[in-house]
Amino acid sequence: MNLSSNDQPSQGRIKAKDWSTDLCECWMDINSCCLTCWCPCVAFGRIAEVVDRGSTSCGVSGAMYMIIFMLTGYGGSSLYSCFYRTKLRAQYNLKERPCCDCCVHFCCEPCALCQEYRQLQHNRDLDLVIGWHGNMERHARLAASTPSAPPLQAPMSRLV
Repeated sequence: MNLSSNDQPSQGRIKAKDWSTDLCECWMDINSCCLTCWCPCVAFGRIAEVVDRGSTSCGVSGAMYMIIFMLTGYGGSSLYSCFYRTKLRAQYNLKERPCCDCCVHFCCEPCALCQEYRQLQHNRDLDLVIGWHGNMERHARLAASTPSAPPLQAPMSRLV
């Protein structure tokens, strides 16, 4: 078994997990595939909002992505988005696959964004359309509506 340094758990660290889908499996979710190919700023904005846990909005992140793209071209926006891939991997303990994050984004930005989108959407039960705060509200409503078991009573005992 050939393990890279990223695969080997160090003392006190949990071994990193695999991504739910491979980089080039964009066809597994045609909606996110189309979104990341034709509107990468929207896809990136949604990913960034969730990765930042709502501290930045989808609109702000998407606009920054587009401005960087317009000023610097493909390289600048790829560099910007690769940092979010690194943050996402750290939050969810994912392996750095198939190569370093910046190389993934420089070589295939749409595939990288699509993989990140799928990871959050399908494996974290998040609806990226409603954003971080919308997902937190949805999860709170679901938790509140889930019936809980009645409290247990002490068994009856007979006094003699």
